[in-house]
Amino acid sequence: MNEQKREQISALFETLTSLERKIANQWNSHDLLGFSKSHILILAFLHTEGPKRPSAIAEKLKVTTGGVTVLTSKLLKAGLIEKTQNETDRRASQIHITGAGIEMLAQSKKQVDVVFESLFGMLDEDELKTLTQIFAKCAKL
Repeated sequence: MNEQKREQISALFETLTSLERKIANQWNSHDLLGFSKSHILILAFLHTEGPKRPSAIAEKLKVTTGGVTVLTSKLLKAGLIEKTQNETDRRASQIHITGAGIEMLAQSKKQVDVVFESLFGMLDEDELKTLTQIFAKCAKL
């Protein structure tokens, strides 16, 4: 790798780190619901895809199954999700969203929209598409 490319990648890395911090700060400053973006992502995934095993949630969120356990415990206590045992394999559990979880997801839409607008509202549709393509290429999705 030549020095110019190395410097550009280093600058990109710093920018991404700053963006990551800004995303967390924006979420926290607009959080009226008491749930992290990961909690909302779990609710959205379950609402869209239906009941899932913890391992599927972990794969979707790119976290460990232990991380899913920590995240889902708060959602379980709040009554936003339920955990059921598989009837044929009692070791396997499935998690599904409740009616209260669907209501929370609807309430979170306003918060998500505010955060998205503050972070990416200055970009037009073509810029967003290009940015998405670039990040997907880097992540090899």
